[in-house]
This record gives sequence, C-alpha cells and structure tokens, in this order.
Amino acid sequence: MSSHTMMAPSPPRIHWPCLLVALAIMVVGSIYPLLFANAQGKADHSLALALFGAMSAGLVRGVGFIPRWWLWRWLFSGWALVLALGWAAVVRWQWF
Repeated sequence: MSSHTMMAPSPPRIHWPCLLVALAIMVVGSIYPLLFANAQGKADHSLALALFGAMSAGLVRGVGFIPRWWLWRWLFSGWALVLALGWAAVVRWQWF
C-alpha cells in the first residue's frame, strides 16, 4: 500500500469537558487553598494528590494531546480524570 492511499490520522481536538474540569480545579484551588486541607486545617496530601492527578489528566487530555504509550495514554485520559475525582470525593468525605 503506498503512502498516498493511506489516510492520515485526524488531528487531536480540544476535549472541553476535561479541560474545563482541570481549569476549575486550578482556579478554585488558587482562590481557596483550604480546599486541599483536612478538617484540622492541615494539608491533606491524599486529597491534593487526587485533585492534582485529575487536574493533570484534564489538562493533557483537554488540550487534545493523546500520548502514544498505553500507560501514559491511560494515565492522561478522561477515565483517569473521573477516577481521580472519585478518589478525591472518597478522601474528602471519607466514604470508606
């Protein structure tokens, strides 16, 4: 098959839901940093990790970048964003 008959992959597009969630975490966390604190006012590192993971996945997927390696592709996917937000909700409200 010649290179002229092969179709080029479509260019990645902005994924607005992921990008908007990531930007919301970024803006709200900048305006209200106590979002990342526990009830005693100390830093909650598990919550911060979950929210920053969600923000990272949302920004990477949101701008349309899709990594080639399967592990990076999954870690920066919309599904990883949803799982990280679920983890943040469990940590924040301690639903064990």
